[in-house]
Amino acid sequence: MNKNQIFIRCGTDYKEMTKLLLEDSDLAGQIGDREKLIGIKPNLVSPVEASWGGTTHPEVVAGIIEYLQKYDFHKIVMLEGSWVGDRTQEAYQVCGFEALSQKYQVPFWDMQKDKGVAVECGGMTLNVCQKVLDLDFLINVPVLKGHCQTKITCALKNMKGLIPNSEKRRFHAMGLHDPIAHLSLAIHQDFIVVDNICGDLDFEDGGHPVVMNRVLAGRDPVLIDAYVCQMLHYQVWEVPYVEMAGKLGVGCSDIIKAEIRMLDKEAAKEIPRSRKVVELKDAVEEVESCSACYGYLIPALDRLREEGLFDRLKTKICIGQGYREKSGELGIGHCTRGFTHHLDGCPPTEGQIYEFLKEYISWEMTPTSIGGEKQAGISGGSQSPS
Repeated sequence: MNKNQIFIRCGTDYKEMTKLLLEDSDLAGQIGDREKLIGIKPNLVSPVEASWGGTTHPEVVAGIIEYLQKYDFHKIVMLEGSWVGDRTQEAYQVCGFEALSQKYQVPFWDMQKDKGVAVECGGMTLNVCQKVLDLDFLINVPVLKGHCQTKITCALKNMKGLIPNSEKRRFHAMGLHDPIAHLSLAIHQDFIVVDNICGDLDFEDGGHPVVMNRVLAGRDPVLIDAYVCQMLHYQVWEVPYVEMAGKLGVGCSDIIKAEIRMLDKEAAKEIPRSRKVVELKDAVEEVESCSACYGYLIPALDRLREEGLFDRLKTKICIGQGYREKSGELGIGHCTRGFTHHLDGCPPTEGQIYEFLKEYISWEMTPTSIGGEKQAGISGGSQSPS
């Protein structure tokens, strides 16, 4: 496989089609030395099964492991760190990776338990989990899906699971795109297997899966992400970290230079357009919010929209680290604890946000008292009038 090639296989036997894809790509020939320590990095953003559209299918990783073991590669580990607010260990169990570890005798490294090491990344110093630097060959297994802050998430952004939680928060304070691009200078992806089976086109942790039943493979994470932009109906410039990574020399962001090869007879299906997030984001004033906090807010707003309540929300919702020590009207998360009406939590769950905002909308619509002031407000983690 050349670096500008992207191979695609379709089907419903996810393990077997993954193994065929790796044969097509000659992954064993790319790795070479059987004594190399090989890391497999899935996306286990939260403890939700892959059918929900947010996490890597364990069958795909099973196919990778069986392929590697067939060719006498036995120094294999899986490694991941879930997003801030969820425990990797829980996702490891719920998503089927504990069963994989036991069946194939492949250890799993929880990156939330690893310490960070400062690495210079093209003029930016970032903290990377120490064990990642011990790998000889990294196989990235992201889910092709949408993201409520960066529009898409795939190969490049999936590396964010290999940094400490404190650094994940700092990435958001830095604006996400710049540090994501530079991170790929610290963590080199040698091979990418993209799970395009049923990713959610709007929300990082899933909830609205769109079945495509495809697996992609490639060697250039930037080119893969540029292709994903095209597949999800975005221009590459609309996802700044992709072009940034290209300019840093991580890979090629010019999709014209990609050679796309369909390896079976099934016709390529176009991914439907989905822009739920665009409408919902108009209700939010976001400054440096973490993925989990923002990622739970948007689906909660979608639930309100489905119930006809979203349009009744007249006050902008503030969220993010940029609101620490500040005051305002309506806030979500611990960082907005100084606001008149706020929901505590780091992060609060989708259900808590939904109930809180539903009650706030009801409160906002109540008539004012004789003095012109409402007599009840919504605050704190209990979602009850104060």
